[in-house]
Amino acid sequence: MDYNNYLPKKRLPYAVRIRNRIIVFAVFMGICALMGTCIFGEKQEQANPADEEEIVEETAENTTEQNTDEQASATVIREDGLFPKADSEDLVNTQTTVAAAVVPETPAEADVIDSTHIKAQKDVFLAEKIDNLLRRFRPEYAVILMVEPRSNEIIAWGERRNNHVQEKPDYFIKNTFPAASLAKTITISAAMESNRYSLTSQIPMIGSSTKLYKSQLRVKEGYKGPFIELQDAYARSANPPMAIVGMNVGADRLRSAAKKLGYNTNFPGALPPRSNYAPPDTGYGLAEVSSGFTDATTLTPLLAAAQVRAILMKKPLEIPWAANLDGYAPKSRIALDVGKFSDNTYYGLREAMIRTVTHGTARKNISTRHMARKNYEALNIGGKTGSLDGKDPYGRYEWFMGFAQSKEDPSKAVVLVIMQVHDLQGMRSQPATQVAGMLFNYWAHQNLPKKGK
Repeated sequence: MDYNNYLPKKRLPYAVRIRNRIIVFAVFMGICALMGTCIFGEKQEQANPADEEEIVEETAENTTEQNTDEQASATVIREDGLFPKADSEDLVNTQTTVAAAVVPETPAEADVIDSTHIKAQKDVFLAEKIDNLLRRFRPEYAVILMVEPRSNEIIAWGERRNNHVQEKPDYFIKNTFPAASLAKTITISAAMESNRYSLTSQIPMIGSSTKLYKSQLRVKEGYKGPFIELQDAYARSANPPMAIVGMNVGADRLRSAAKKLGYNTNFPGALPPRSNYAPPDTGYGLAEVSSGFTDATTLTPLLAAAQVRAILMKKPLEIPWAANLDGYAPKSRIALDVGKFSDNTYYGLREAMIRTVTHGTARKNISTRHMARKNYEALNIGGKTGSLDGKDPYGRYEWFMGFAQSKEDPSKAVVLVIMQVHDLQGMRSQPATQVAGMLFNYWAHQNLPKKGK
């Protein structure tokens, strides 16, 4: 017996099925029109001008009435029967209907490629890959930044806004972007610096992880509900437990940790401008800031890259530089007096970011789904995701900041920051974590040693 006959048949995609139905319907109507011509195709008697004028007036009156009051308009039946005689114009209209079902009426405007800004970058191949992804996925707004950690030099970047890929990275230094859950990096840093928490500390997990109600912050005496480890609260971007941690360590420790990560700092030449972090001393506002559940905490992409590099290298904060991005990044390395974390805190931050990729919000897309298995297994990949609505520009902000480091040769590594803004009413492009996985994969192809060499 052939059991294959009993297996469920795979259906065509929904869009293909709808297109086929439209084509079949259009062809059917064309056949009906031709059949009507054969059956009722007597020559139409010419209508006198008075009759034509009366019909036109009645049709115009009925059209106006339909547009204003949405009432049924009168139907004018032609003298040659129910099916009018088909002529060349009918056939053209039928063909147009079929074509419109397959081809969009107004095709997307071609994006003219200017490779000048690509050739001027440190790593031309990475820059070209970024440019291709921006043109392929077409996010509403986006900036992508890649940095070499040892030298802290910007090696590739890309930006898209106003429906075009840009030649200048204006978003590097724009400080109106809400940091969203990237601000949880401050909270976990302050927690580990306080020596009151470790990565495996158990935090009460009350209610939904994506919400933040006051009732989720009240831990009753003798609480016996679910708990979550600190590293998992960070990796899964759980708001209530991170808010509880922030309220426990206090606003002063949070401000101190934020300072070491570059917030509230006036950098030389305003490159980048000041990123803001202002937690209140107590109350629900402190919980909001601790979990990143507010658009008052802002972050520039350039500072986000500096934070990841500092965590990866276990060094004080230093803003990424580029020799040929005057006005958008420093021209050379500049030492900053913002202090540094303990080695234990740097280690904990790195491990928490790696857990985001292995067990957290980036697990789905930064995987063998979008990376070659050999590259995925050869790298230690870490990061932090975040999303929140913002106003300048208006939309849904989506972040990824992270790193990829060779397990065999840790000196080979790259820092990556992606920030996308999606139209709340429109279609979203590919997730930032998917773009990150594809870029890490491409970087690994170019930089990791090939087997047998």
